[in-house]
Amino acid sequence: MIDVKDAINGRIKILDYVDDEMINKIHLISSEIVECIKNGNKVLTCGNGGSAANSQHITGDIIGRYKRERRGFAGIALTVDTSTLTAVGNDYDYSKVFERQVEGLGRKGDVLIALSSSGNSLNVVNAVNKAKEMGIKTIGLLGNNGGKLGQLVDISITIPDKASDLCEEFAMILSHIILEEAEAKLCELIDEGVLI
Repeated sequence: MIDVKDAINGRIKILDYVDDEMINKIHLISSEIVECIKNGNKVLTCGNGGSAANSQHITGDIIGRYKRERRGFAGIALTVDTSTLTAVGNDYDYSKVFERQVEGLGRKGDVLIALSSSGNSLNVVNAVNKAKEMGIKTIGLLGNNGGKLGQLVDISITIPDKASDLCEEFAMILSHIILEEAEAKLCELIDEGVLI
């Protein structure tokens, strides 16, 4: 049996990583999402395993809603199209599965949110490199001190931890805070008639 109290305390401890710099990045990422959607663009997300699940969760909150009743916003999780994922993985290589989708679906002005608990996932690295070539803003929610992705993305929030489960859980906490702020700002723009 595990010590459940220790497991819970370990999760509480990850919140100690939040500092003023991280809070500023949360506001910055939220603003990037608002600008993207306000300008008629979309949010792309990608990651592997638990980070894939998080990327789909983020996209669901963007298209559906998070806390406010409002119209759907544009988002695509690059983790869900099994025909595309398996075709690219088979015909090229698994390292290309997100890059090819960014190339085919992405447009300048979009935002790519890259999730990786290691910070080194090659398919996510390739997606970020392609996005940067295309003028797509790149955001990383990363573990392991950011890994390679921490050096590549335009804005990153990283936690200095290698435990995948804690990194993935922390990424979802951050995502919800970011999306709550972005949604509130976008709803204000709708109320003002700036965003139709």
